[in-house]
Amino acid sequence: MSDLFAALQHQHAADPQRVALYDGTRTLRYGDLPDALAAGTKFLAEHGITTLGLLADNGIPWILADLAALHGAVTCVPLPLFFSPQQLLHALHDSAMDGLLTDQPQQALALLTQAGIGAQEVGALHGLTLLRLPKRVRHVTLPEGTAKITYTSGTTGDPKGVCLSRAHMETVALSLLHSSGASAQHRHLCLTPLSTLLENIGGVYAPLLAGACCCVPPLQRVGLSGAAGLQSASMLQALHDFDASTAILAPQMLHALVALLEGGAALPPHLHFVAVGGAPVSPHLLARAVQLGLPVYEGYGLSECASVVALNTAANNRCGTVGQLLPHARVRFAADGEILLDGAVFLGYLGHGAAVRPWPSGDIGFLDAEGYLHITGRKKSVFITAFGRNVAPEWVERELTLHPAIAQAAVFGEGQAWNCAVIVARANASASSIAAAVDQINQLLPDYARIGKWLPALQAFTPSNGQLTSNGRLRRAEIFAAYADRIAALYEENTHVVLC
Repeated sequence: MSDLFAALQHQHAADPQRVALYDGTRTLRYGDLPDALAAGTKFLAEHGITTLGLLADNGIPWILADLAALHGAVTCVPLPLFFSPQQLLHALHDSAMDGLLTDQPQQALALLTQAGIGAQEVGALHGLTLLRLPKRVRHVTLPEGTAKITYTSGTTGDPKGVCLSRAHMETVALSLLHSSGASAQHRHLCLTPLSTLLENIGGVYAPLLAGACCCVPPLQRVGLSGAAGLQSASMLQALHDFDASTAILAPQMLHALVALLEGGAALPPHLHFVAVGGAPVSPHLLARAVQLGLPVYEGYGLSECASVVALNTAANNRCGTVGQLLPHARVRFAADGEILLDGAVFLGYLGHGAAVRPWPSGDIGFLDAEGYLHITGRKKSVFITAFGRNVAPEWVERELTLHPAIAQAAVFGEGQAWNCAVIVARANASASSIAAAVDQINQLLPDYARIGKWLPALQAFTPSNGQLTSNGRLRRAEIFAAYADRIAALYEENTHVVLC
């Protein structure tokens, strides 16, 4: 039997009045969960849904829909609200979903109609509207046991669908439960989107396994908009208002929280465990957080391993590492230092066959003598923003150089809140025309991939200056080195760029 649903049954019998879910206005107790899940499972079955897209803000309805799909063996496809229309349509076609459950039916219907996809409203579940989608002409065969398809934030223009089983997700949730010391007395506040696998597993499944309270206010209530918009004062206030004892933060969110506390804001009194991950975290930032009394612990994981692989904890914490491996995880290292992972490896990318084991992470690192995992770099050019979003610079550069004002572009943003570009202008292109081109291209990209600032290149990227290979590929390290000071100045002069 499912570990998660067995735990919910136990809580229902042992303490039915304990609060399971709270959104700031509405409360759902463990004693109420069985009926809510039964209603959701029946609803999806009656409408014949086999693959369900879930496009909604954080809240109790999102969690109930996700659990109903898991309970009813319906494949769930969480769709981030920050996905661009093109990415949403790609996920819809790629997964061949036959139902879309959403809190924004009119916008969804408009997008589907524009794309020539007929859809019909057929009912509502916990306040979310179900749109019945026509069966896709293309037949999609899911790996056996696929319970969830989580789409990466896009290492290319089209995100890949990571197929996970219920066992994968519950294994990681149980490991997190034991490693973090979660208990029924804790209150977890969801500060990142539930459509993000880390929050889904670490912020919902793990607390429910512990019998804890999961607080799920709308994202605007906690100060988050899109993939990178953050009102830090709202986030801090939510930590106070919900008496949060645990939370998950991206590095940029931690940076904002630390800045507020250093400015004199009050420390949330009940915080017990704050996990930070999704992108590299500065040891200096972690030290500042600890000095302020924040119980912050860095971790590491990837969607292909059902999120978390390693985590620092109160009992075992070493700054500068991503912690020790979780109980289920196993690691090896390739000859070039690439981290090879096993233990909860996904079933495979949708439409791309079974996953290899151990899984090549794309990260370079090592284990020290005490078993702490160190991440020393990325094997390929994909970088991760401070909000934990994967960006393949080639994708953004391709879009930029399609514009007649831009001849070449090199995009950077590892560990930063926004991306920058070094741009080689075409003949007779002015600075204003390049600025207009960047603004135009930004509107075609999801917010995490947009360019916040750019600077003009001193010369074209060529093989003769070592910034281009003989077959036309950018030499990123050489370009970055040539412009490192100017790029650093961009970030120093404005750390609050808003991408809209």
